[in-house]
Amino acid sequence: MAVIANEADVRAGLDQLLALDPRLAPVAERAGPLPLRRRAADFRGLAHIITGQQVSVASASAIFSRLEALADPFEADVIHALSDAEIAGAGLSKPKIRALRAVAAALSDGLDLAALAETDAVSAHKTLCAIHGVGPWTADIFLLFCAGHPDIFPARDIALQNAVRDAFSLETRPDPKALDAIAEAWTPWRGIAARLFWAYYRVMKQGRDGLPV
Repeated sequence: MAVIANEADVRAGLDQLLALDPRLAPVAERAGPLPLRRRAADFRGLAHIITGQQVSVASASAIFSRLEALADPFEADVIHALSDAEIAGAGLSKPKIRALRAVAAALSDGLDLAALAETDAVSAHKTLCAIHGVGPWTADIFLLFCAGHPDIFPARDIALQNAVRDAFSLETRPDPKALDAIAEAWTPWRGIAARLFWAYYRVMKQGRDGLPV
């Protein structure tokens, strides 16, 4: 399984994806260059995604900058030593604090986040979702943009649902189950397909970025 590590990997993956599904060629033409947006597959990377749940990218960056200032170095034992009040002072909600602590505990118990890039999509996703407070969307985004997993498609992402609806002229926006079924045709390059439809969404929305990181 080839990890998506750089822009050359994205271009090569797109070639493979278009060979799998020629219907995507017009989408790729409209979308232009696809984003890489890699982060490290570590505690900081996953914590940044947790911070960004249901807030804007700008707000997430501001909150996470304050959290990093508190937790330096950004390691599980440092988070353990902080009080809930200190973390809340950075702007995190109670559910996000619980999720952050659960990830720190899992890391202390031996979880290897970097190794998830080498695990099949189903197993990697299951491992992350077993952590309290880490839901399917958070797991998907981590595996895509931190672990560089090539075969993850976040079907719960609203921007992707809208992009696929528009690209295929569907009558309604596909729900996660329907979008998962559509994305099966793009295995083992669903991670490239996700990047493609996010880029397409940005063009359709005249520059509005649908990427969550």
